[in-house]
Amino acid sequence: MDLRVLDIHDDDLMRHVHRVVDRGEQHGRDGMPRWTLTEWVEAARAPDSGERAEHLGVFVDETLVGVGIAYLFLLDNTDKAWLEVVVDPDHRRRGVGTALLARLVEIAEADGRTVICSDAKIPFEQLAEHPYRSFAERHGFTQSNIEVVRHLPLPVEEVRLQDWADLAAEKSAGYRLETYVGHFPGELAESLCVLLGQLAVDAPTGDVDYEEEVMTPERLAERYAMSKAMARETFETVAVTPEGLVAAQSTLQVPVEGTDAFQWGTFVHREHRGHRLGLAVKTANLRAMQEQRSQIRRVVTQNGETNGWMISINEQIGFSPVEASVEFLRRA
Repeated sequence: MDLRVLDIHDDDLMRHVHRVVDRGEQHGRDGMPRWTLTEWVEAARAPDSGERAEHLGVFVDETLVGVGIAYLFLLDNTDKAWLEVVVDPDHRRRGVGTALLARLVEIAEADGRTVICSDAKIPFEQLAEHPYRSFAERHGFTQSNIEVVRHLPLPVEEVRLQDWADLAAEKSAGYRLETYVGHFPGELAESLCVLLGQLAVDAPTGDVDYEEEVMTPERLAERYAMSKAMARETFETVAVTPEGLVAAQSTLQVPVEGTDAFQWGTFVHREHRGHRLGLAVKTANLRAMQEQRSQIRRVVTQNGETNGWMISINEQIGFSPVEASVEFLRRA
C-alpha cells in the first residue's frame, strides 16, 4: 500500500480519482445523485481564496483504491478542518481508510486545526449501526449533527408555484425579487456576501460552533467561475430592499445537460425575517429554473434536522426525506 499526494492537474489520474469517488459514494445508495467527471475534476481544481485543499491517494500495485481530502479554511474558522475519505468498495476493510484518515488528521493538526469534522451519507434505518459510523467512532470521532437529505421531483405544477408566490406576497410587500442566471451584478454582490457569511452562524450545526464566514465579491466570482467550469449554471434569486440591499437569497446549482439540480443556501437576513422571504425567493428561483431548464427532474437539498423554519418550507414545497447526512467531530 502506497500513500501519495495526488496531482489534481493530471487528467489521466483524475479519471481514476473520479472512478474511486463515484464507486465509493454510490455504494449502497442506488438512485442517488452523482457527479460527472467534469463536475468533480473542475470542482477540485477551482481556486478558492478562502480555503486550501490537500488531496491524497492510496495505491495498491499502482491501482488507486482510496482518496482522501483535507479542506483547510484560510479566512475564518481557522481552528477547523473538514476531511473526506472514500475507499473503493472492493478494497475496504484492508486498512486503506485508516491510513488515509491518519495522514489527513496529521495534516490538519500540523496546521493548527483542533476541530476536525467529516460527514457520511447513511440510510435512516442504519443510523445506529452503519459501518461508516463504526469507522468514525473507532478513530475518535463522535456524532455532532444530523442533516436530512431531501429530494423534490420535478416539474412542480405552475398553479402550486403561484399559490406559494401569492402566500409569500402577503407579507413581503416592499421587497423586490430578482433572479440572475450565470452571473450576479456587482452592485448587489457585497450585501449578498454579508448574507452568505451569516449562514454558517445561523444554520443549526450541532456541536460545532462556526464563526461568520468571510465571503467576499472575489470569492463569489470564484464560485461562479467554478460552476461554469463544471458545466453548471448558478440560479440566484434575491429579495432586495428599497435601499438596494440583499435581504434574502436562494441558490440552485443547475447542470447544463444533467437532470439533478442542487439546492445550495436559502437564507434570510436576521433583520428581515417574518416576511415569508424564504418562501418567496425559493419559489421564484424554482420557477425560473423550471421555465429555463425543463430537463431537470429532481432537486436535492439537505438541512439540519433541527432547522424547523427551513424544513417547513421544504415540506410545503414537496421535498421528501431520503437519507441522513451524519456529521462527525474529533477534537485534538
